[in-house]
Amino acid sequence: MRGRVTDPVFPAPAWIGLGANLGDARAALAGAVQAMERLPGTDVLRVSSLYRSAPVDATGPDYLNAVAALRTALAPQALLQALQALEQAAGRERPYRNAPRTLDLDVLLYGDQSIATPTLTVPHPRLWERAFVLRPLAELRPGWATPEQLQAVAGQRIECLGAW
Repeated sequence: MRGRVTDPVFPAPAWIGLGANLGDARAALAGAVQAMERLPGTDVLRVSSLYRSAPVDATGPDYLNAVAALRTALAPQALLQALQALEQAAGRERPYRNAPRTLDLDVLLYGDQSIATPTLTVPHPRLWERAFVLRPLAELRPGWATPEQLQAVAGQRIECLGAW
């Protein structure tokens, strides 16, 4: 991970949620982290532990999840488009809402910006409802999620698998 937190070229970090529950999910997530590192003007600063979680509002096998902190010169919409291209390259299909997937990459936060466009909402609209997002995000940003916010998702099945 090449990024330097103090590098003035990069704006505030973007926080990306990673998930997969089809095929070799661990390899898909590792490949996604490597691919994000190759995006123009982007450095992967940190990646959380790997988590296994039950699908939420969906069916199918358990997911593997993580969160990555990026420094990027890409604007939010350009970052979203780049992440969607990585999903497609990994064989992502969208036959219906919350379908099982080979790779899911979500822009959770982009600095301290609030964004609401037809294709991108930041902070991610379901961030506070998902243990598979809050737990790895809290690992990378201790104190960011309150105990009450973490308690609100405590009933969701999630297991920290540790380092990759």
